[in-house]
Amino acid sequence: MDSADLASRRDRFRQLHERGLFVMPNPWDIGSARILASMGFPALATTSLGHAASLGKVDQTVTRDELLTHVATIVAAVDLPLNVDAERCFADNPAGVAETVSFLAEAGAAGCSIEDYDPARAAIDDIGIAS
Repeated sequence: MDSADLASRRDRFRQLHERGLFVMPNPWDIGSARILASMGFPALATTSLGHAASLGKVDQTVTRDELLTHVATIVAAVDLPLNVDAERCFADNPAGVAETVSFLAEAGAAGCSIEDYDPARAAIDDIGIAS
């Protein structure tokens, strides 16, 4: 993926957010990504559960390497901005989260979401940690 194409996708994604509400459906593999892209959606967003299920796993058990491979595969399959469900970014501290976000950007993500729910504690993070 060349940097100009990635920059264009990220710019389109930013513009979508500036305009207001829009729909980002969740592909779980190349086929569903291509079908959704052909339907005219302006962007896509991965789904952690859908991706895990496509690997025969349960949600929250996909490895970071598996997620990065998934992101690169979806980005290569369609010409749309991709937002990534990054779960907790495979880290318990801001530096680890930043590292994963950097890897996601390298894989071609236009954006990502980071969960504030900690399954290890079965609780939502304190606002000071989450922000």
